[in-house]
Amino acid sequence: MIIIKIGGSIVDGLHSSTILDLKNILKKVKVVLVHGGGKDVTSIGNKLGKEQKFIVSPGGVKSRYTDKETAEIYTMVMSGKINKTIVRLLLNNKINAAGISGIDGSTIEATRKKKLLVVNDKGRKMIIDGGYTGKINKINTLLIRKLLEGNFVPVVSPIALSEEIEFLNVDGDRAAAYIAGGLSADKVIFITNVNGLILNDELVTKMTYDKANESLPKIGHGMEKKVMACIESLDMGVKEAIIASGNVENPISSAMSHINCTVITK
Repeated sequence: MIIIKIGGSIVDGLHSSTILDLKNILKKVKVVLVHGGGKDVTSIGNKLGKEQKFIVSPGGVKSRYTDKETAEIYTMVMSGKINKTIVRLLLNNKINAAGISGIDGSTIEATRKKKLLVVNDKGRKMIIDGGYTGKINKINTLLIRKLLEGNFVPVVSPIALSEEIEFLNVDGDRAAAYIAGGLSADKVIFITNVNGLILNDELVTKMTYDKANESLPKIGHGMEKKVMACIESLDMGVKEAIIASGNVENPISSAMSHINCTVITK
């Protein structure tokens, strides 16, 4: 089994061979898709008159600040517009897909972050209310397994359920890592718009778990989350984590064959 994390702009961002590639992969192995879509959330939130705010952690990681209204918009866009657009695309290409969110079947459970330590515009650290952002603490795989048994490709949006049964925004890469761990997947593949991790102006094709941990402080903020998700997936027993481009021919099988991508193993 493999877990594939894709961005929300699947129609625009992936190579034209991707769907056929996925169909061929599905003849040999079960696949779960996890998607993102932050750009669409920002765009639609702004159109609805809800300005999207972003915060920066002391480590320099930028993320969306999710108050209650933003959590509702996030849930609507991720689990509605984006999720169903991907499902429609797959069905249109004769791939039997079913879209769910992390809410369905309590698939993704998370603890609501009560406080967040952030850096303000003047570079000073401050503590703010945690809003509706979550830290994943449990994956319930029953619903995904039932869909896989029925020969569906589950398409999962990264919305989590809090202990108080609230909608929480969780990072899509981390959601993919936890789902991969929960399903004891062989591989998790993070499809992005670059070939993989670049360090010292060179593509890192192979990296050990320890080296990935050591390298985290040197990695740029967008890629840092993906490498962190790779590390977490390996911690949970996944055999290998791959960061690869979706802009190349047959991107999934290329990644599985370790062609021009970053492969992290324990």
